[in-house]
Amino acid sequence: MRMICWLLLALAMPGMALAGDDLVRKPSVHSVQETADRLEALVKEKGMTVFARIDHKANAESVGKEMPDSQLLIFGAPEAGTRIMLNDPAAGVDLPMRVLAYADSDGKVWVVYHNPQGMKDDFALDECKVLGKIEGVLAGMTDQATR
Repeated sequence: MRMICWLLLALAMPGMALAGDDLVRKPSVHSVQETADRLEALVKEKGMTVFARIDHKANAESVGKEMPDSQLLIFGAPEAGTRIMLNDPAAGVDLPMRVLAYADSDGKVWVVYHNPQGMKDDFALDECKVLGKIEGVLAGMTDQATR
């Protein structure tokens, strides 16, 4: 019963991460392509590095499958990532940052990403203040990209 209540809350408030769930979901008023383009431009504007952009739909089509539009942007700031990994090298498994823009089965477009603060639960990063800064930057950029 408790899990059903959490699921209902998650559906009612999709932009919020729940306790124990570090995924942040936000609706976008733009297409997947435009949302990803806007986010990529913001990342570059902030002087960060775009490491890759993966088009999941195109990859599915390359093997004869169909799926809704979905693009993953992989990016980061080596200065910040290095500071995190100096605290715990295993944190590199979750770096660089990733934001997915996708269309759901109803055609509604969303962005989703892991809240960097969730890394504290998996790695020795309690004293790593850069996570809060990254959290703020991600929140701001995804807000701008989706409006």
